[in-house]
Amino acid sequence: MRIRLFFALLLFPFTISARETVPVRGRIVNEKGEAVEYVQVGISKLGIGAVSSVDGRFEIDVPADTLEFHHVSYQTGFYPVSGPQEDVLIVLQEAELPPAVFIGGDTKEKYLLRAGKRIPGTSLGFYHHDGMLEGRELGSVARARKPFMVKDILFSIQSNYIPGCVASINIYRIEGKSEEFVNILHKPIYVSIPESDSRQKFDIRPDETILLEPGRYFIAFQIVSVDEDVVRKYKETPVSERTATALHLYTAAYFKGSYERSVALGKLNSLPVNIGIVVKGLEYQ
Repeated sequence: MRIRLFFALLLFPFTISARETVPVRGRIVNEKGEAVEYVQVGISKLGIGAVSSVDGRFEIDVPADTLEFHHVSYQTGFYPVSGPQEDVLIVLQEAELPPAVFIGGDTKEKYLLRAGKRIPGTSLGFYHHDGMLEGRELGSVARARKPFMVKDILFSIQSNYIPGCVASINIYRIEGKSEEFVNILHKPIYVSIPESDSRQKFDIRPDETILLEPGRYFIAFQIVSVDEDVVRKYKETPVSERTATALHLYTAAYFKGSYERSVALGKLNSLPVNIGIVVKGLEYQ
């Protein structure tokens, strides 16, 4: 019998039931007026989050507070919410990240992160519930003891029943006693995951040079886009007529601790198993 554990990507905001919420809708662009795709929008302290569409549009219900807008290529944006808003325009400025520095010397191939031992007959499930994508991340913490250049990021999907599924691989450096998360990517790493009931293996070779200084890193998997037309039809379908696997994605489960990051770049919650992300590359001697 196959055991399946689930991580809800979309949940109702039960944590703020005591506070009145208002709808906020709008579009996110850069300084050139170009749409910014898959921005994480939300209020992490309240457990509220959403992800903008490929054309930068977003909608979210929140109380009167400050919305945050996160994207690896741009500086964090902020918007104070005082009431319902139907046509907000958010302009994000490009992030000023230091360029990758070339390090000379000998290198050797090495794994920075391994999956651990696979749990037979068990899978982890992500599913799209009624609502909006919250921007949850699931991943593992790895430690670079010497400078490390990322060459390959590998993972597999057991089956996918989410049409139009796009995932991102995110890498953050963990800094200080407060364990602040600092993005180290200059541009996003996206991967399209086709619908399939068979196992698919992915070997992502980043376009940019990713050089990790010694330290701890959070490397995570996140679903950032689905086919909203399919979701709309699914929500209109009576519960009794919905198939059990509709809008679900499954990965294998591995015996090794991992973390789920709360909505809109919130805190980490530890988990006893992981989805099997593997990172290998070159370690500088």
